Amino acid sequence: MPVPILKQGAVLIASIQTALTDTDVLRLQDKLMEQIGRYRSRGIVVDVTALDVMDSFVSRSLRGIAHMTRLRGAETVIVGIQPEVAFAMVQLGTSMEDVHTALDLEEGLALLESLGGEAERRGGS
Repeated sequence: MPVPILKQGAVLIASIQTALTDTDVLRLQDKLMEQIGRYRSRGIVVDVTALDVMDSFVSRSLRGIAHMTRLRGAETVIVGIQPEVAFAMVQLGTSMEDVHTALDLEEGLALLESLGGEAERRGGS
């Protein structure tokens, strides 16, 4: 099932509503990378609130999206990781240490805004 991607100013918001197949995850990755360039997006929020399970492929793919996004000059924030999903990820040794996370969409957008301000102060993108 395709993941809807909304454009809100310079931010893309991808809301994952159901469990994704590996093919769906790869399509999401490709579509996000394409839209970053098309819209000159400064950030992406990936909302996983609806997921009560996140397998290792999805976790690795989300980390990969965050790294690719950073290489394209934008930041990614993963929002809405459910407590039981976080617990399972820790138990399985899946790490999101190098990826920005936030409790919900509102906090994720605020985090992206603050990250944009830091980049400007450093003289970056």
